[in-house]
Amino acid sequence: MNRTQRTLSMAVLLVGLAALPAVAADVATAPVAVMSAGSASLDFTTAVEHEALVLTVSGPNDYLFRKEFKAGETPSFSLFNKRGQRLADGHYNYELRVAPVVGKEVRDRLTAAREAGNEKGVLAELRRTGVLPEVTVQSGAFAIANGALMTPGQAEPEPRRARRNKAAGDKAAGIANTFLADQVIPDDLIVEGSGCFGFDCVDGESFGLDTIRLKENSLRIKFEDTSVSPYPTNDWQLTANDSASGGANKFSIEDITGAKVPFTITAGASTNSIFVDSTGRVGFRTATPVLDLHVATSNTPAMRLEQNNSGGFTAQTWDIGANEANFFVRDVTGGSKLSFRIRPGAPTSSIDISADGDVGIGTASPDEKLHIEENVNENTFLVVENTFAGTEAGGFVRAKSDTATLNFQAHSSARTISRFGQVLGGWGELLFAAGNGLILGTNTATPLILGTNSANRIHIQSGGNVGIGTSTPAHPLQMASGAHVTAGGVWTSVSTRDAKHDIEFLEAEEASKALTTLQPVRFKYNAEPGEEYVGFIAEDVPDLVAANDHKSLNPMDVVAVLTKVVQDQQKTIAELAARVAELEKQ
Repeated sequence: MNRTQRTLSMAVLLVGLAALPAVAADVATAPVAVMSAGSASLDFTTAVEHEALVLTVSGPNDYLFRKEFKAGETPSFSLFNKRGQRLADGHYNYELRVAPVVGKEVRDRLTAAREAGNEKGVLAELRRTGVLPEVTVQSGAFAIANGALMTPGQAEPEPRRARRNKAAGDKAAGIANTFLADQVIPDDLIVEGSGCFGFDCVDGESFGLDTIRLKENSLRIKFEDTSVSPYPTNDWQLTANDSASGGANKFSIEDITGAKVPFTITAGASTNSIFVDSTGRVGFRTATPVLDLHVATSNTPAMRLEQNNSGGFTAQTWDIGANEANFFVRDVTGGSKLSFRIRPGAPTSSIDISADGDVGIGTASPDEKLHIEENVNENTFLVVENTFAGTEAGGFVRAKSDTATLNFQAHSSARTISRFGQVLGGWGELLFAAGNGLILGTNTATPLILGTNSANRIHIQSGGNVGIGTSTPAHPLQMASGAHVTAGGVWTSVSTRDAKHDIEFLEAEEASKALTTLQPVRFKYNAEPGEEYVGFIAEDVPDLVAANDHKSLNPMDVVAVLTKVVQDQQKTIAELAARVAELEKQ
């Protein structure tokens, strides 16, 4: 084929393509609502039965509007913000989502299906039977120009139509006259050069590096498959920009047969918004993804997981994100609470869940449902705190078992742990037994130690002896001073000379004076109103037998006074007996 023939073939091709319909039909979906523009707002009128309609609008400068309209309310989008200022000019995208009317019976059925794991089948049945609507979302775009809403839906004017030369004899003059009738080429067509298609192509078009150029005011490439089933027959379309006024500047891949738009890129999307490298790794805002999915941004890369209520389930939205402060999970629906956070620098296995469900804190191999491990010389690794300021705050920790004892154990296999609730080289138990309150004990030959960060205060031996201030109690209860309770229940005070100083003999006169001023009384304790006792009132006894604060008494003080008085009386009795004997001799 010579140059003249090639030129003629190109002209024929251009004329043939120019004769095709200029505007391919955009994908149409069953609308949720009819959109209309007023002087200050954009309104949506719907006849779809609903419990609520959720309108979301995004626009220039990261603008975002989201509002839920209950049944009976007309969804409306104002041209003014909350401060009464006009919104910025530009293109806006909107989504209108239906929250269908869902009764208790349907909601209960959906909840049961969720628990059983067959919610997809139940949802399909509910939509097939009309209980739930098939179409629950409508999306689109509009524009604000010079502070006013452009009327949505106004069609762009038809592109310029080429005049057709109806003279059959002029076909041979196609090189000079481009107004030819449709051309059919019953063979392969090879064009050694660039091609421009569209009604705005001009003679002498400067192609630059373009191989194929589409040029007019409504650009579509449609793939119309004429196959017959069972072969694939779906039709697709590449669409550049909406054709209606106020529409979006975007590039879309449209499923013509299914009336869906599964892929859209809007104008202004940043470089490398989506980038797939040679290994299949996907980058969002990065051309160098290092993992299968890589999100890069200058401020808090995040992902939103939003379950809307269009399927009958309760709406719930979560955010997962990270920045220099923390990795977090945000409960957006629940008031944007950060219910889960990990701070930078947290060590390996800060929280570790094993295959059998055991949770380790500081360990990768937990042995129990909750296993806390620390490997540094610190006094505290577990704190339970209630910061509520009211007086009705209850206990910090509650352990409950309906049928068995709950064990709280502390263990050290290699070294002494002298802290609260821990053991010298073995196992100790804090037992919350049903109906028995708090029980402290051990199940080995090593003691359970209760203490402070400076000294051990209470030792519970495996045999049951309890030492307060001593690690070697030889009695059921023994103090550091040596005072103790015997196995028979008798309180025994320490009386060795080695435990005392400033020892002086008690004079008979002061003992007699103290005994004379003692006032024995009968009384009942406030805490034990049903039992009567005899004794003394600490505030009324003489200083000799009273504690410094006159709030308590030591029985041994009274015994010492009585002993001295009786000794003195015995001496007097002996002297009187001697005199009587002498008188009897006379």
